Amino acid sequence: MAVTRTFSIIKPDATRRNLTGAITKMLEDAGLRVVASRRIHMSRDQAEGFYAVHKERPFFNDLCTFMTSGPVVVQVLEGEDAVKRNREVMGATNPADAAEGTIRKSYAESIEANSVHGSDSDENAKIEIDFFFEPDEIVG
Repeated sequence: MAVTRTFSIIKPDATRRNLTGAITKMLEDAGLRVVASRRIHMSRDQAEGFYAVHKERPFFNDLCTFMTSGPVVVQVLEGEDAVKRNREVMGATNPADAAEGTIRKSYAESIEANSVHGSDSDENAKIEIDFFFEPDEIVG
């Protein structure tokens, strides 16, 4: 397998509970390496731009409000088949369906406040990484 990159967000529900280190440790223990990381308070414009694909969905406004409710940590992760590996360690979107030992099973408060976001494909990973990071900010 090839070493690839993916994008991750540690969401406001997790940063509020000071879980950044614990979640990052789970990602690293799963074989992913953080090659870029920044703690930000996402603006409404950033949230709406990042989640533009969901603009017509009924949850769009609530999602943008939640993602701007507190700091987030945006990260670029690198590893063997990074998208797949990250999605495995995150667990199912609904924490009730997530496997034991996954981030969402361990830390999510609800399906909405599920602690982490991760790219769902290599193509989207590139788009999402480029949304938040310049190439020279990623140090492998």
